[in-house]
Amino acid sequence: MSNLFAGIDSSTQGTKLVVIDLQSQAVLHTDSVNYDQDLPEYGTKNGVCPSDKAGVSESDPAMWVHALDLLLERLQQSAVPQDRIRCLSVSGQQHGLVTLDAEGRLTRSKSKLWNDFSTEEECRLLTEAVGGAERMIAEVGNSQRTGYTAAKIFHMVRNEPEAFSRTATCFLVHNFINWYLTGGTEGGVRVMEPGDASGMALWHPGRRAWSDKVLMAISPELSGKLPPILPSDEPIGRLGQKLAARFAMDPDCLIDAGCGDNMYGAVGTGNVTPGIVTVSLGTSGTAYTMLHEPFVDPCGEIAAFCDSTGHFLPLLCVSNLANGYNAVLEHYGISHGEFNDLISRTPAGNGGRLLIPWYVGERTPDVPVAAPVYFGFEIEGFTRENLCRAVLEGHVLNLYDGFRKMPIVPREIRLTGGLSQSEAWCQTIADVFEAEAVPVEGEGAALGAALHAAWVWERQKGNSVSLADVVRPFVRLREDQRKKPGAAHAAVYRTQKEMFRALSSRVRGMVAGPDPFVLRETIR
Repeated sequence: MSNLFAGIDSSTQGTKLVVIDLQSQAVLHTDSVNYDQDLPEYGTKNGVCPSDKAGVSESDPAMWVHALDLLLERLQQSAVPQDRIRCLSVSGQQHGLVTLDAEGRLTRSKSKLWNDFSTEEECRLLTEAVGGAERMIAEVGNSQRTGYTAAKIFHMVRNEPEAFSRTATCFLVHNFINWYLTGGTEGGVRVMEPGDASGMALWHPGRRAWSDKVLMAISPELSGKLPPILPSDEPIGRLGQKLAARFAMDPDCLIDAGCGDNMYGAVGTGNVTPGIVTVSLGTSGTAYTMLHEPFVDPCGEIAAFCDSTGHFLPLLCVSNLANGYNAVLEHYGISHGEFNDLISRTPAGNGGRLLIPWYVGERTPDVPVAAPVYFGFEIEGFTRENLCRAVLEGHVLNLYDGFRKMPIVPREIRLTGGLSQSEAWCQTIADVFEAEAVPVEGEGAALGAALHAAWVWERQKGNSVSLADVVRPFVRLREDQRKKPGAAHAAVYRTQKEMFRALSSRVRGMVAGPDPFVLRETIR
């Protein structure tokens, strides 16, 4: 009988479940719960509880557990023999804070999510407390950003001290779900692992140690509320007895340490050896790669993360990506296919017209209060064709401008997310990054979690198998959509990349560098 493995991805807008058969190299089951549609009783919009407070983005952790239960109920009703699942792993949206008391009750009814921007003051105060941005990066390998967990905890200390006092454990999202899976209030395991923990801005991924200075700046009590950090490539326990009985699952089913969604997105796209870069094209955009040695950006814009294998995953995140694209489609009433057609009528470089697409506050570069900048557009230049080309190139150039700091020359870029199937996006990424780009099929982080679970189980059985060997048969590349960089386009984009960097610097008050007006003349 085949051994099965399951991966769960608890994301902002929904939860996914993937079950794989390692022997037959097949995905047997995929299912998902959309919070807004399937769990309307929580009243979410795009997975977030509505709030009239600026910058607040929160969800009820009970909703994530409810979604998981619903998926396990559906699995039990399916043809999949769920009692043959030998190991289960959880991928979670990174940085979200979940706090429990000693008995396992929530001390805060809602979790501040990765996209909560209400903690800007806490970021500033923490940075000042340790002696500035450079000192902060030395302490935790990252700058303090509103997305990270440290400022969320500090916000609780400052604004909800009674709730913080009752808190026994500060969890990240996937750690909370692991606690539930291993028994919850009846002996659930309270631990963390390096991958997700390195995004808290409390723990240095290179030294693999908590920063006493940052912990003390938040609260002298905080160190006692943080679970131990155990390896990412080992199980943390077994499925809780009541859950196993409730869903007719094997009580010996192991629970993998789990990790953040970006770390498992890397696994699910086969990004487990150096030289491959994963680019996720969603509302926000990310680019990340696997390294054997830690990389700490002295400016703190590239996130310094561990991965789920004992290695490292430097990651770039930009806040603006599909938002500009979706807005231009809606404004002009055009389809995805029509967008590609409009792009085909315009030249690479857009005749020197350029867009800096900071429609909302940008994370990389750090521009919390932002606005888009249209550069080089003559009066007659604001056509549908030119604006579509500007949106496409602007978002890709913004992504590349942050990525260029990474210590890697990619041999291949693997695309995932909603826009990854677009021919225009795929080709432009290949041209700008000067590397082959190919979309990846599948469920991304959920598949990565299932593959990681299989790898961990094999290792526990004493089988010497590499993660790359486990992953390879399951990663499906859309070879029919693979794009190679065009020599002529790449040459134009080298100038445009320089122009984007120069204009971005000047807009932010950094006047050093070439003149963007002079550079524009070489593209026109």
